[in-house]
Amino acid sequence: MNARHDYQLGVLFVTLSAVAWSLAGYFTRLIPLDSFTLLAWRGIFGAIGLLVMIVLMRGRHWWHDFARMGRPECTYIAITVAGMILFITSLGHTSVAHGAVIYATIPFLAAFLGWIFLGEIPGRVAVMASLCALGGVVLMVGFGSDGGLFGDFLAFGMTSCMAVSIILMRRNPGMSALSSACISGLISGLLCWPLGNPLDVGNIQLAQMALFGIINSSMGLACFAIGSRRLPAIETALIGSLDAPLAPLWVWLAFNERPGVNTLIGGGIVFAAVVFHIVLSQRRQKAVTVS
Repeated sequence: MNARHDYQLGVLFVTLSAVAWSLAGYFTRLIPLDSFTLLAWRGIFGAIGLLVMIVLMRGRHWWHDFARMGRPECTYIAITVAGMILFITSLGHTSVAHGAVIYATIPFLAAFLGWIFLGEIPGRVAVMASLCALGGVVLMVGFGSDGGLFGDFLAFGMTSCMAVSIILMRRNPGMSALSSACISGLISGLLCWPLGNPLDVGNIQLAQMALFGIINSSMGLACFAIGSRRLPAIETALIGSLDAPLAPLWVWLAFNERPGVNTLIGGGIVFAAVVFHIVLSQRRQKAVTVS
């Protein structure tokens, strides 16, 4: 597989992961249950979905992925579970708006970690596109005074965990990513189980949560794991920022919750920044291939 095709696959899978993760708001609106109950079933159904995917891909040797797990996989599991706990806790101490702005710093954090641990020097175009995306998210959610310092600190911890997971995938392209994501989803679901009311749900809600886990968790984690190892850290984080403008779009289309002018303009800026960067990157790689 040539470098350009590998890059295109990385862009495709990371974009699909951003789309899958952006549906969290839709499912949260769709299913009228508390957050911990939703997250418990999301983690468990997500783990089941990933396990089915591993069995289909590996056949009767599916268990080999779990048997050969080493330090990178265990580190990834610990980081993703910690990120989930920090994210849930932050929601009780700061606003969603503050969390979104803090998460928008991930391209810069990923670029810094990629430079330190991988020797990847981010290109000028990637940095400029990341700055534009950050500006778009800031415009979307603003800097209201509804957050708290402790909650903001927790949100930054979650963002740091996400950035570290990107570096870990990039540094260990041969790691058992899907099995690691499967175990981390199961652990996160079990941790949330006693904090919610997971047994007090109806059949329709259970089916909806199964879709939530399979689409938002299984597909999101699987596509991210496959795509992030093929892209520089800053580009993975930049494309992942599509989550911010897509989330209110699905809620608008499904529940007629009309976004404000700032959301529309800011979301357009994020989309434009990501598309601009991808188009330029493709042209640059094509030129290199031809020469």
